[in-house]
Amino acid sequence: MTWQPHITVATIVERDGCYLLVEELKHGKLVLNQPAGHLEAHETLTEAAIRETLEETAWEVELTALTGIYLYTAPSNGVTYQRVCFAAKAVRHHAERPLDADITRALWLTREQIVAERKRWRSHLLLTCIDDYLAGPVDSLALIRD
Repeated sequence: MTWQPHITVATIVERDGCYLLVEELKHGKLVLNQPAGHLEAHETLTEAAIRETLEETAWEVELTALTGIYLYTAPSNGVTYQRVCFAAKAVRHHAERPLDADITRALWLTREQIVAERKRWRSHLLLTCIDDYLAGPVDSLALIRD
């Protein structure tokens, strides 16, 4: 068996001091995360981030920057994920659009509310990505070469 990292994307969407998150069911628990998911075949990183955000939150977004690239090995299964995190602005909400099956809802929380929910984080990357976004610098999307 060869080791192979899984490539994922995540999106930090800030509006009025709140961050767009998803509440999702994982291993029988409701956890919080950024809109995030796996890169699919024949898809660019930016296309994946926009698609995943729409599918999980019903929000169309416009990517504005690259926040960071992270490696994370999940303790639950030993799988290593390479996460490419983007910053984005909310463009349009499609309230009638159904969310992905494992997503119970999309919600907007302040950083303080997120910290208070630490036991519900899917991983530490939830706050790490937000704090990196806040600390800056964020990088140009031009760094992504498709």
